[in-house]
Amino acid sequence: MLRDITLGQYYQTESVIHRLDPRVKLGGTLCYIISLFFFRNFLGYGIAALFLAAVIGLSHVPFKFIVKGMKAIVFLLLITVTFNLFLTPGEALFTVWKLTVTVEGLRTAVNMAVRLSLLIIGSSLMTLTTTPNNLTDGMESMMKPLKAFRVPVHEVAMIMSIALRFIPILLEETDKIMKAQIARGADFETGNIVKRAKALVPILVPLFISAFRRANDLAMAMEARCYRGGEGRTKMKPLVYERRDRLGYLCLLAYLAVSIGIGRLRF
Repeated sequence: MLRDITLGQYYQTESVIHRLDPRVKLGGTLCYIISLFFFRNFLGYGIAALFLAAVIGLSHVPFKFIVKGMKAIVFLLLITVTFNLFLTPGEALFTVWKLTVTVEGLRTAVNMAVRLSLLIIGSSLMTLTTTPNNLTDGMESMMKPLKAFRVPVHEVAMIMSIALRFIPILLEETDKIMKAQIARGADFETGNIVKRAKALVPILVPLFISAFRRANDLAMAMEARCYRGGEGRTKMKPLVYERRDRLGYLCLLAYLAVSIGIGRLRF
């Protein structure tokens, strides 16, 4: 299960999406997530799915590799769908024991499931096609206006990039700890949910120790390289918009225009 989480990983391949400016991908991901909340009908979700499928095709990232990251949120999806099915008031559809499924609840549950799925896949695609260094540069460039309010933009972008970079590292470390404990007789597969949750508690202590050790090593490495923040620092590879980036913005604007138009429809 841990190996199936793709958020924070980078998939090395050659594609036009990989070559796009990170600011285009960051802005596009943000706009795509916002657009999912415009839709009030399944036609809108169909347009969003087609747009995402086109971007995945251009990225040359295997669809199976992207979809396997959905396994980690199946439990969250089930909880969301269940709560919306049985706790949304409205016109009764059928009754299961003392719980009533309503038409409004069914519609909301399907909408939430589709929205969450598209959101996770779209967010994963951004990290799969963008290196951590480019993500840092892109976030810092997009947050430059916040410097007027004395926000430490460089430091914030660095923290966010390190957090994304550490996700696959910590998952790999967790997998190693679990395998080591299984070799010593630990059981993480049998029993109910409560028993499995209790079995995971012994993993937390070595995982936290490993995380703090890695954080300390990273801090010492940054100090050894005389890192003192973003003031006065220059870029080895400054971000410059090219023709493909402008075309990317045009495609994004066209998608947003269609999204807003469909979002206003009620049927």
